[in-house]
Amino acid sequence: MADMVDFSASLRTLAITLTRIANDFRLLSSGPSTGLDEIRLPPVQPGSSIMPGKVNPVMAEMLNMAMFHVIGCDATVALASQAGQLELNVMMPVIAHHLFEMMQVMIGAISAFTMKCVQGVQANRKKAEAWLSRNAIIVTALNPLIGYVEGSKLVKESSERDVFIREIAMEKAEAGVLRHKDELRPITPEEIERALKDLRNLTEGGIVG
Repeated sequence: MADMVDFSASLRTLAITLTRIANDFRLLSSGPSTGLDEIRLPPVQPGSSIMPGKVNPVMAEMLNMAMFHVIGCDATVALASQAGQLELNVMMPVIAHHLFEMMQVMIGAISAFTMKCVQGVQANRKKAEAWLSRNAIIVTALNPLIGYVEGSKLVKESSERDVFIREIAMEKAEAGVLRHKDELRPITPEEIERALKDLRNLTEGGIVG
């Protein structure tokens, strides 16, 4: 019984991981008006019944439901496996049935999700860059220049004025009131531009500066 329980548990673990991936697809594709809209999913079915033209994440939703089914099958395998007595377990038929069903459902769902969703995903670069420009995280790229305390002030001012951090930093640099944290000299607009030119470094580990 232990081998079958271990195999079922492995499939359940994979199902949980795939459920999380499907949830991420649904969240990142939400919109386009009031959601994140960072990725665009290929249209598989006609638009929403109440929102014409909307592309629903139906393949991600399908993957969710399929994985919920797999997790339910694992629960059956677990209960049936512990229902044996001494060296006899009469629950073998339902265990075998659900193991095969888990594999079939998972193979079909993953194949469909890959072909009809993953392969057609497109990044909405314009929207992603817009979200990033409003994100307080970009001040981290300025920390080596202005320090943590001054960076916190920029974030607070950005929130209060509803202005991008980049714009406030450039405004202060052009006015000569933004000073280097170590050299105590005015920071130039060119230094701000260089620091914010490539923000991919913020996705890497370690502490900037």
